[in-house]
Amino acid sequence: MRFDLVTIFPEYFEPLNLSLMGKASDAGVVDIAIHHLRDVTTDRHRTVDDTPFGGGAGMVMRPDIWGRCLDNLLDDEIPTDTSDKDGTVGHLSDDGTEDQGQKPPQVDPSTQRRVLAIPSAAGVPLTQAIVEDLASASHIIVACGRYEGIDQRVADHYRQRDVEVLEFSIGDYVLNGGEVAALVLVEAVARLLDGFMGNPHSLEEESYEGGLLEYPVYTKPREWNSLPVPDVLLSGNHERIRQWRLMRAIERTVERRPDLLTKIDPASLGSAGRERLASLGYALGAPGQVSRLTLREAHIDEGDALADLAARTFPLACPESLPREAIDAFIAEELSPQAFASMLASPHSHRILVAQIDGQLVGYTLTLLGEPESVPAGIAKMRGVGTGGAYLSKCYVDAQWQGSGIAGALIERAAEDAASLGARFLVLGTNEANARAQKFYKRHGFRKVGRRTFDVGGVVNRDVVLVRNLTPDEE
Repeated sequence: MRFDLVTIFPEYFEPLNLSLMGKASDAGVVDIAIHHLRDVTTDRHRTVDDTPFGGGAGMVMRPDIWGRCLDNLLDDEIPTDTSDKDGTVGHLSDDGTEDQGQKPPQVDPSTQRRVLAIPSAAGVPLTQAIVEDLASASHIIVACGRYEGIDQRVADHYRQRDVEVLEFSIGDYVLNGGEVAALVLVEAVARLLDGFMGNPHSLEEESYEGGLLEYPVYTKPREWNSLPVPDVLLSGNHERIRQWRLMRAIERTVERRPDLLTKIDPASLGSAGRERLASLGYALGAPGQVSRLTLREAHIDEGDALADLAARTFPLACPESLPREAIDAFIAEELSPQAFASMLASPHSHRILVAQIDGQLVGYTLTLLGEPESVPAGIAKMRGVGTGGAYLSKCYVDAQWQGSGIAGALIERAAEDAASLGARFLVLGTNEANARAQKFYKRHGFRKVGRRTFDVGGVVNRDVVLVRNLTPDEE
């Protein structure tokens, strides 16, 4: 790729001779040329600016001077490659030395993409997505303005000439000139080019890849200033390390750049990642759809809303063989507005936690605790259950939010709530035919301890009983 950088301070770009950028230039991966704008002036003082029309402070860079320089660069024929003299492209090895490459394929000049990039405080924010797009260009010219900037007609003129013009900003602050932004753009684009990075896998786990900021990194010594390296990174368990890094990346992104969450593909996070995100207050729907999520205790006046939610969600967990009349009878008796109003009036024994998005309840849990009969008698007698437990009676999420992580976040919040109120274990029953639910609960620390029968509208169902210890130290 060819970069032409135009400036009135050519010395500003000396850092491009350093480190990987300098080696990439020597290897022919990039071709960087620095041009002094004053070289195309014709007056004795080499003037490049003048006072602004309409008045105002500062000076504006003249369009005729810029046009003369840019026309020369755009009229130049671009080499079809940035190869060495023998026609081969050099690549950098892991140790930064040049490896001999292969002759590159010839490029049809008519298909070459040229971009005029103009740093500007009024430009679009430079993002990783824009950088990745620019990496497909053949030629990038960066016009580094100074003073109050470059006359707007420069950008307008070259757009009319069908030149791709990008006015960009590197942040919500003002600099003295465009050179710093030019350095940022050149390095951000060049490092994506084939052959630039000694280890191309370094690009795969960086900030902004997949919509997440990068996880924190550590090296020797194992402890510094009483700050140790997290134990998981020393465990040698690659899956645990991967999960730990994912969770830290999610937490960082939520804390520092929640605006990036719209770029996440929910599938890339896995179930645990989506649940962690939900626990932090964000639910992912389809790619690009992010909703603020609130997990909280139900309010005393939400009986009707809970009954509506229960009526929508209870049938989702019922086996196909269960008659609709039986389902409706159970809802009318156990999940009515009156039933929820009664439970909401007893918050110490009936713990109802809800998930709310855009003012609507989309999920809930119901946990019974604090009374001898909280855990059904048949379950309480099972081996591995014992006394001092809580009964997770309900855990449901609206169909459109299943798989979003909300259910997992609710389960963990319900377990924390029960433990804070003195429960030693959490027990539940789920239909024996519901393999998906059983897998979900086991992933959240529940283990099978037996079976029971459960009446739904006069129809007997068989459930698997699972229990989770809330006091791991007692195991």
